[in-house]
Amino acid sequence: MVVEARMIATLVFRGFSRITCALGVFFAVALSIASADEIRVPNYTDPRERIPLPDLTAYSRIRFVTTVDFPPFSFLDQTGHLAGFHVDLARAICDEIGMLPRCQIQALPWGELEGAITNGQAEALISGLAITAQSREKYRFTRPYLVLPARFALRSEENAGVNSAKALSGKRVGVLDGTAHEAMLRDWFADLRPVTFSRPGWMFDALKAGTIDAVFGDGLQLSFWLSSQSAEDCCRFLDGPYSSQAHLGEGLAIAVRPRNAPLSQAFDHALSALNRNGRFTELYLRWFPNGLY
Repeated sequence: MVVEARMIATLVFRGFSRITCALGVFFAVALSIASADEIRVPNYTDPRERIPLPDLTAYSRIRFVTTVDFPPFSFLDQTGHLAGFHVDLARAICDEIGMLPRCQIQALPWGELEGAITNGQAEALISGLAITAQSREKYRFTRPYLVLPARFALRSEENAGVNSAKALSGKRVGVLDGTAHEAMLRDWFADLRPVTFSRPGWMFDALKAGTIDAVFGDGLQLSFWLSSQSAEDCCRFLDGPYSSQAHLGEGLAIAVRPRNAPLSQAFDHALSALNRNGRFTELYLRWFPNGLY
């Protein structure tokens, strides 16, 4: 059985081992200013590197599989069509490697994705599969294209001049119980006072009511909540982003069968090119208009 890394869809990391680590284990990311509003777009490629495009004549088509329950990455829109960041990214990759007319993107239940790859019904999986020692035995992964960071959020009006997490020393910080973010908060910020919640809505209500001073959690979920009507324009991000392989994994990548090394290299070629020519930035801003970083 594969391990699911779709953090915003499940928000559960029960039983995560508490690994004591310092800020030195940050997963290094290169961040570039993407717009006049200073939304930073992640870029994990070396702009000087040129990954050659391998010969793909052996592939008559490329079939991607994903799910419909992982918004904003993949979901059914109001017209019933498959949409999302992963869908647009797969198409852009196929276009970059000259295979767009021969690319297909199919949605399957999460439990059927592994079988589709193993049985040769699909060539690539793009749906938040965790990169672990066990999954590396079954799949070859591309380089990560997106890391979902952890972020702090706090009330704006009372904290107009607060710009550093150091200001939260001794303060009550909400976090979801039993998650990787709770482990990360306790390991990295020992001077804070964690207050655990079993539901995100309860945690956000407590922040708005002022019964806690800040929250710490998944940057994607916080980004969408901060811009939602339920947040009532109460709050903002503070400091960060914070990324850790030990707690949050290596990031999102595309998985293929081990024998499909040329396909993995072709995807890496495309991801590098998309970062250089600005198309990745365009897709990122389309689906994450408030940014994660």
